[in-house]
Amino acid sequence: MKLKISAALSAMMFGFAGLACADETIAVKVGYMMLSPSGQFASTVNNVGTRVDMETDLALKNSQQPTGEIIVNLGDAAISAAFVPMTFSGSSVLNRNITYGGTTYTAGTTVSSDFKADMLDFGYTYYIVNMDDLPSRFQLGIETAVKTITAKTSITSAGATSNKSATVPIPTVGLRARVALADFIGVTGRVGYLGYSGNSILDADAQIEFSPLPTLGIYAGYRQLKLKIDTNSMYVNTTFSGPYAGAFFRF
Repeated sequence: MKLKISAALSAMMFGFAGLACADETIAVKVGYMMLSPSGQFASTVNNVGTRVDMETDLALKNSQQPTGEIIVNLGDAAISAAFVPMTFSGSSVLNRNITYGGTTYTAGTTVSSDFKADMLDFGYTYYIVNMDDLPSRFQLGIETAVKTITAKTSITSAGATSNKSATVPIPTVGLRARVALADFIGVTGRVGYLGYSGNSILDADAQIEFSPLPTLGIYAGYRQLKLKIDTNSMYVNTTFSGPYAGAFFRF
C-alpha cells in the first residue's frame, strides 16, 4: 500500500511540475486516516442476492490507512489530486441466511468478509473570492472533481470465497473554502456531490492546518464519504467517516 501511494504521488508531482511557476505553490500532504463503516452491499446473480449489513451481519472493523494529496495553486485556481485507500475487514457468525455472489450462507455460519475501496480524487477549483495576499486570508471557490472508486467485496466461509468488484468514476460539483491567519494557522473545508444512473457520492471534509515554518506544517481533520454504486450486479450504499492527521510541506 505504501508503494502504491509513493508511486501515485510521484506520478502526480511530475505531472504538475510543468504547471507551477515561481510565484505559485505546490503543497504535498501525507497523512493517516481512520474511517468507520456503515451501510449495505450486495452481489447479485440473476437479480438474486441479499443486501448485507456491514455492521450487524459482518462486523466489519475500521479502516486505518495512509493517504496522500498534492495541491497546486495557480493564482485564482487550484488543481488537486489525492489517493484515499479504504480496507474494512471482519469475521462474524451469521444470524440470518444471506445470498451473496450466487452462494447462500446459512445462519450460524462463520464468515470472513472484506470491503475494499480505493479512491482517486482529481479536482479543479476556481476561487470566486480569493483574498490570499492579506494578513487574514479568505478563499471561496467552486470545485469540480472526478472521484474514481475501485470497490472490491468478498465473503469467505469454509475456504470458499465469493467476490465482486467494480470501478466507477463519479464526477462531483461543490465548494472549497479556506480561512487563515497568514500561513501560520488556517481552516479549510470542501464538500462535493453528484449522482447519476444509480451512482452517487457525497464527500465532505474539514481540517485545520498549523504551519510553524513557511514550508512545513501539520494538519488534522474529519471526513465523511457517502457512496452509492448500483452497477454490474453490484450494489453498495455505505457511509465512511472518521478523523485523520498528517504532515505537509510547500514549495
